[in-house]
Amino acid sequence: MPQIWMTYDELATLCGCSASEARVLALHLSLDRRKSRDGNTRVKLDFALMTRFFETIREAEFGLDDAITALREAHRRMSGGFSSDQDSFRRGVA
Repeated sequence: MPQIWMTYDELATLCGCSASEARVLALHLSLDRRKSRDGNTRVKLDFALMTRFFETIREAEFGLDDAITALREAHRRMSGGFSSDQDSFRRGVA
C-alpha cells in the first residue's frame, strides 16, 4: 500500500478547506503526523483521502490522455503513408 504524505496546506487544497481546518481534520481522523526535514508537518493520508487524491489526479490528466491519443493517431496516419521507395527516410534506415 503506497503512502502519501501531505502538508496541512496540501491537505486543505485536497479537501477544499483552510490549513487550520485541515489540521483539525487530521487530528479528528487520527492521521499519522511527522515533522519533515524542511520543517513542515506532514500527515499520512488514509485510504479515503488517497482515493480522493487519485481521483483528482485522474481528472487533471484527462486532457493529457486525449493529447497522447491524438499524437498516436497522427503518428499512425503519418507512418502509414510511406511507400517502399521512401523507406530510406525513416529513422534508423541508412
